[in-house]
Amino acid sequence: MYPEHQADFERAAAHIREAEALMICAGAGMGVDSGLPDFRGDEGFWRAYPPYRKLNVSFVEMAHPQWFRRDPEFAWGFYGHRLNLYRRTKPHDGFRLLRDWGAAKPGGYFVFTSNVDGQFQQAGFAGESIEECHGSIHHLQCLAGCRNGIWPADGERVAVDESTMRARPPLPTCPHCGALARPNVLMFGDWDWIPDRSLAQNERFQAWLAERRNMSLVVVECGAGTAVPSVRAHSSRLCSHFNAVLIRINTREPETPPGHIGLPVGALASLQEIGKRLG
Repeated sequence: MYPEHQADFERAAAHIREAEALMICAGAGMGVDSGLPDFRGDEGFWRAYPPYRKLNVSFVEMAHPQWFRRDPEFAWGFYGHRLNLYRRTKPHDGFRLLRDWGAAKPGGYFVFTSNVDGQFQQAGFAGESIEECHGSIHHLQCLAGCRNGIWPADGERVAVDESTMRARPPLPTCPHCGALARPNVLMFGDWDWIPDRSLAQNERFQAWLAERRNMSLVVVECGAGTAVPSVRAHSSRLCSHFNAVLIRINTREPETPPGHIGLPVGALASLQEIGKRLG
């Protein structure tokens, strides 16, 4: 398969084989092969959620904290549906391949992702080796800000009418003051997001990097586009500071600086092809 990319698959496998530590960076495209939507553009968002097309509400407009104050059932309709979807979605086999490659390295692995879906944890990656720069839908915070607290959403169940994308009460509430809760996710125009959990993850990541400053590092980036460039910018910084090779897997935007590897193939297929060459 993919005869035009055989040489790049071989190069990618060689770099991964020789590296002493593995950095995994992932955007929304990583979950597509698991059946998750990537919300690329209004059309992509509306294909995943037809009721919003009828309302002429875009992803950027829907992913805004204003709805939790203006119309909580509408807000939790969107985030509750996503919470339910992510909980029942099985991560594709590319996650396992990355986990196994990283676990076999003397310096191990670390994950940096803009995804809020918790798929890396579900795939068996160690929680202390993941940084979720935009937060996690599996954690909540108080909308009233009664305290700077973040707690797991494990016990919450949100029922959603998928014909209207509205949640049915009761909605998640703060265990401390009883006010409405919201996901601990960084939304658009979001000044109330509590970053403490993500900042603690970043501290662990910086410590991990410091301990591996003399090791050879390879960066495998999956499904990270330029529309929200958090992950791509992170990958570029890593490659610049650690003289690491970047393996960029992206069906639409695989471009890389000279000397790096860009694969215009899906995450699962690319990782499987590389895996064949790793043995």
